Amino acid sequence: MLYALIGIGAALFFWVVTSLSDSLLKIEAEKAGIDTEKKDIGIWPSLTGMFSPKAPEFAEGKFFKSSKGFDIKLKGKAENFSSPSITRYAIKPGNFRGNSPIPKMLVAVGDEVQAGDAIYFDKKRPDVKYTSPVSGEVVEIKRGAKRAITDIIILADKEVRFKKYSVPNIEECNRQDIVDAMIGSGTWVMLNQRPFDIVPEISDVPANIFISTFDTAPLAPDQNLFVEGRGDDFQKGLDVLNKLTAGKVFLGLSGNAQPSAVFTGAKGVEKNYFGGKHPIGNVGVQIHHTAPIRKEKVWTVGVQEVLTIGRFFNEGVVDMSRMVAVAGSRVATPSYVKTYVGASIGDLLKENVSGDNNRIISGDVLSGSTSDHDQFLNFRDDQITVIEEGNYNELFGWLLPLKPRPSLSKTFPSFLMPEFEFEGDTNTHGEKRAFVVSGQYEAVLPMDIYPQHLMKAILSNDFERMEGLGINELSEEDIAICEFVCTSKQPLQSILRKGLDTMREQS
Repeated sequence: MLYALIGIGAALFFWVVTSLSDSLLKIEAEKAGIDTEKKDIGIWPSLTGMFSPKAPEFAEGKFFKSSKGFDIKLKGKAENFSSPSITRYAIKPGNFRGNSPIPKMLVAVGDEVQAGDAIYFDKKRPDVKYTSPVSGEVVEIKRGAKRAITDIIILADKEVRFKKYSVPNIEECNRQDIVDAMIGSGTWVMLNQRPFDIVPEISDVPANIFISTFDTAPLAPDQNLFVEGRGDDFQKGLDVLNKLTAGKVFLGLSGNAQPSAVFTGAKGVEKNYFGGKHPIGNVGVQIHHTAPIRKEKVWTVGVQEVLTIGRFFNEGVVDMSRMVAVAGSRVATPSYVKTYVGASIGDLLKENVSGDNNRIISGDVLSGSTSDHDQFLNFRDDQITVIEEGNYNELFGWLLPLKPRPSLSKTFPSFLMPEFEFEGDTNTHGEKRAFVVSGQYEAVLPMDIYPQHLMKAILSNDFERMEGLGINELSEEDIAICEFVCTSKQPLQSILRKGLDTMREQS
């Protein structure tokens, strides 16, 4: 007993001395300007330091490495640049959730407009204006079911003319001055509120604002290209966003590859690095690992939307120019195109599609929407994908996995070739089945959420369980990878949207 007490006392003394020494060492390191959060400073290496993944050398902020996810490697990634002749553009009211199907039009067919001229406003929020992305003539106002306006089509001038706005000096003005300038110019609709993915209310002040500077979706564009030569506009956009939030502006940077110097050199933001497989580039996943949504509202903004806001406050013009990736295995020459919001898909793809039996997608193959040559790019999309239509039957495809295809299942030999690029098509390789617990969703979604339980709560209309299971943290793009790997072939994105719409109606 005596020896045991002596041993315990010696161990306690050793622990006290080493703990005190460890703390003093960290204090001295901080005085010397060493980031103790990034570097494992101490007498003994911490368990986290020993077993956590190492941040890449270029990462100068907090680093999160995801062990979950799945990268879908497809052929047809955009590499070069092309300049197709694009003559028509459209604003699509249906791209903005929660708006009236028939907005109040401020223009008529035959009217001439400049880029930045107000086109319409929503009757529920008449102060917020939706403006033209280009200058030219309004040539058609398309209507759909129940006379809802689907497209306001503009025949563009050869050289875009911009309406000049008077903008406040953000160093001297207050938040309301900035809000007033944005709602009148149409730049307010560049903002997206989570939960629900809607244009924010004018009176709302977000808890935080989040920007992802990279995209891990299949064939997604390299967002470093977006900011080449536009560092001033990007920084000005960040400065504006800082004035709009009561919290912080968070910048999510890639831990997979070197980010642009414009991103790494951004000021007034908190930078976090994220590495891993898709969907680590989704802003929703980054929010979850930075400052998860509970009951508060946050805003998200795309990189190109930040540039639009920044140039507006730099020069007083609404520049909705966009770089779009035209990609996919059925695109003859996959390339980047410099254009404007709402560009004609027919013009973007003219004489650049091979084969006839194709699916045209505005967006990526996981969360984009089916389109065609007569339609226009969605407001927030920076990608068009063309792949083969999968309208064929494959006899015993699950039993004889001969055709290479991207799959999470080890049944297919493709898992032995992680860098192999597949043709890819739209075939689901099976019909809708019983919604059984498989654990597949949790393997690819790097969030502390149980997607299957959430989906069943939505289907049963259980509001409390939906909220408790984290519905406010999700958007369709986050759950899309779960839909891809789903053995039950459930339409998870449409189920989630139903739940989000239900929650919004109850809020």
